[in-house]
Amino acid sequence: MCSLEQTLALLREYLVPAGCALCGKTFLDGQEAWYGLCQDCRAALRVRKDTPRCSDCGRPLIAEIDRCLPCRSQEASAIDQAVSLFPYQGSYQRLLSAYKFDGYRALGNVLAEVLAAGLSCFTGPEVPNPVLIPVPPRPGKIRKTGWDQIDYIGTRLHRVHGLRVYRCLKRLPSPSQKALSQEARRTNLLGRIRSTKPVPPEVILFDDVITTGSTLNACAGALKACGAHRVYGICLFYT
Repeated sequence: MCSLEQTLALLREYLVPAGCALCGKTFLDGQEAWYGLCQDCRAALRVRKDTPRCSDCGRPLIAEIDRCLPCRSQEASAIDQAVSLFPYQGSYQRLLSAYKFDGYRALGNVLAEVLAAGLSCFTGPEVPNPVLIPVPPRPGKIRKTGWDQIDYIGTRLHRVHGLRVYRCLKRLPSPSQKALSQEARRTNLLGRIRSTKPVPPEVILFDDVITTGSTLNACAGALKACGAHRVYGICLFYT
């Protein structure tokens, strides 16, 4: 990361004190201010690479093999392999809420760092020079909220971590996933996501939260319809 960015982050913290987004602790240096978390809270976001995960939704497996029980009860996903990193509860839920709804954009730096680390959790053949594709926002979201939190993480992934981020997906108007039942979510986005550009043969979708996996599945289906051979998916949190 750039030392100038750290200095500016610390100056911003001096002028408009916010403190750690999780514990409220006063920042000790520019690095903490840049991440939006103190060192202790940031350390709690360490990614565990050895956790067995469901290939469809990426959630940790308990006793199952390859796919979790909920995913076995439905058709296989268009996602070839998924990784979901942390449960969407407690401090993890507060972290994402502070980032998405409370204007704590510095947290985009730590979330990008976590997501980049999570790429090492994929098993099997390594994807050389992975192409990362953000899940597209619903129509009107940027006009309503002023920004796209997933795209912002993509910007940090490219600028700070040197990863290739390819924006090619567009979401057509449809009811909000949050307002629907789990069953309705599975079909709501089918045919509602399109690729606006040629698609590389191997790509990795990324999003913040996975619930039913319907959004990732619809995005993966759109990418494969445009020529992608293998589509992976990674989410920061799972419900």
